[in-house]
Amino acid sequence: MIPIRFAAGDLPKHGVLAVPILDGAALGSAASDLDRVTGGQISRALKVSGGELKRGDILDVLAPANTGLDRIVLFGLGKTADATRLDREKAGAGLAAKVGRLRVASITLGLAGLPADAALDIATGLALRAYRFDKYKTATGEDETPATLADVVLHLGDADGAEGAFASLRGVVESVHATRDLVSEPANVLTPAAFAEACRGLSSLGLEVEVFDRAQLESMGFRTLLAVAQGSAQPPYVAVISWKGGMEGEAPVALVGKGVCFDSGGISIKPAAGMEEMKWDMGGAGAVFGAMRAVAARKARANVVGVLGLVENMPSGTATRPGDVVRSLSGVTIEVINTDAEGRLILADLLWYAKERFKPKAMVNLATLTGAVVVALGNENAGLFANDDALAAQLDGAGRDVAEPLWRLPTGGAYAKHIQSDIADIKNVGRARQAGATAGAVFLQRFVGDVPWAHLDIAATAWSQRDLTFSPKGATGFGVRLLDRLVADHYEAGA
Repeated sequence: MIPIRFAAGDLPKHGVLAVPILDGAALGSAASDLDRVTGGQISRALKVSGGELKRGDILDVLAPANTGLDRIVLFGLGKTADATRLDREKAGAGLAAKVGRLRVASITLGLAGLPADAALDIATGLALRAYRFDKYKTATGEDETPATLADVVLHLGDADGAEGAFASLRGVVESVHATRDLVSEPANVLTPAAFAEACRGLSSLGLEVEVFDRAQLESMGFRTLLAVAQGSAQPPYVAVISWKGGMEGEAPVALVGKGVCFDSGGISIKPAAGMEEMKWDMGGAGAVFGAMRAVAARKARANVVGVLGLVENMPSGTATRPGDVVRSLSGVTIEVINTDAEGRLILADLLWYAKERFKPKAMVNLATLTGAVVVALGNENAGLFANDDALAAQLDGAGRDVAEPLWRLPTGGAYAKHIQSDIADIKNVGRARQAGATAGAVFLQRFVGDVPWAHLDIAATAWSQRDLTFSPKGATGFGVRLLDRLVADHYEAGA
């Protein structure tokens, strides 16, 4: 995460300074000071640009020589009376995108006069959008991508108080970035073993981490997960990450993630075009990793457990074949019709294991499960399936609060008939070209019993081919803030 510092006192006399414009044309404290210093330059710039800056608008002004500054960036906050936390976060994100295009590496935000929570919201949005994954970029001198912000200073009245209040927000943003890093890594780097090692590293935050290897998984009966992994030279793992911040003995919330570090489709191999994108088929596990990191970073007063299945799906002489039948951990037999419908095989064992071991009060699984959800919803929403209306409503509200929207799609007995098998209890795909995302959901529902459960199909939202409000092109970190908000709003002590 970019360094964000808080300072009080006089505004800087050099570099780039950004100041907010309130209610369209009202100059805040910092903007008023600049207007006086520049002999009315800020007011004139606003007048020339149309008289106001609406929420989200940004105006870049070359600073007069007498200020010592290089640039002044004005950004609109809109009507402060009706601005939400998300509105202010979007303003910060828009500012980050703008200064990135200006190739600015350091910026000061003059936020004196704003309420502390508004300033922190702006900082949160800025930090989310300023992310870049440039680990493998070399200095050729030809890179035209936006510059990475290396230093951000927020000037406001109570700098010490803001610094302390930002600590938990910083932890969540850092967790989003950690998930984006994982999802962005190529599959030759982020193998199942490397992902498992990253999970072990979370113990430094006070999380309890268990990692089960192939031999242990075989003895435990994770047969459907192992069926996916058996075609790859990369060994599989299951990571169990626990945060015990709630009452001792209280049932946890269970978060379950599909972590296919590369998905070739197996014997039912995918087309070559676009297959490189399948490095991010571990986005569900990545989101659970980030959410567990977030609840630990802010010391959530809740019990939360994350269960991640980490495998690679490859074709080989040892790979599962279409037509094979596998007995799941629960005992349900599954006819594998298509080895590219592998995520649900992994989650079948993980969900049953989480249910039986932890007796959770609720379970939420995340997976880049189906292309069908992209056809249904585009890239604007993740698919939400649930057996419990209250949990569905909680997730929907959390998604709205953090701009990670969900759209509920149906399950039910009529759809469960789509996965009936002629020779086994169920099969791993539904009817051709019919409700493919729902077929995946009703498959998973067979393994959750009566526990309140939701399945988030994030195939359309874990990765973006274009810049978004809170993330540049690439890994989005979708699900981290959503799950953290779910826990904070509904499962923490006092919620």
